[in-house]
Amino acid sequence: MQFIMAITAFALLLSPGARQDKPAEKPTQNNDQHSHDVDARGDHVMGFSHEKATHHFRLYPDGGAIEITSNDPQDAATRDEIRRHLGHILGMFSAGNFRAPMLIHAVDPPGAATMKQLRSEIAYKFENLDHGGRVTIVTHNPEALKSVHKFLRFQIKDHKTGDGLEVVKNRLPL
Repeated sequence: MQFIMAITAFALLLSPGARQDKPAEKPTQNNDQHSHDVDARGDHVMGFSHEKATHHFRLYPDGGAIEITSNDPQDAATRDEIRRHLGHILGMFSAGNFRAPMLIHAVDPPGAATMKQLRSEIAYKFENLDHGGRVTIVTHNPEALKSVHKFLRFQIKDHKTGDGLEVVKNRLPL
């Protein structure tokens, strides 16, 4: 089964839709099927079930945050997988590697190409939360900031988190 999933992920990388220069497209398939596919790919790429965790994407005046927490405070396994995943995301994004979001969404998220190009202008920080973790994204470059906000808004919409699409002035406390 792992072999089949690895081959599927590799095929997605080689598909024409995986090209780095292709802009994100709105899903043309049934939205329910698209959501199901995002969830299924996400479970594989992230290493934990979307049904056991909650995602939040925050937009701040200097960047934003990706937060994931376990739905069950007693579920240490999911909490630990979330932390591993976010630690991996920290390293990948810092290096300008946005393949994980592309594999999950099957398109390059808006803003990712510019975030890759301007990676030296963007700082990423990982923090443990009680039941998961947070990656904070900070930049003082206006072009990078615009791209970070595009990227996070896409995540909010495609993951259907219900988070606000507007920039908030106050960060949430740890």
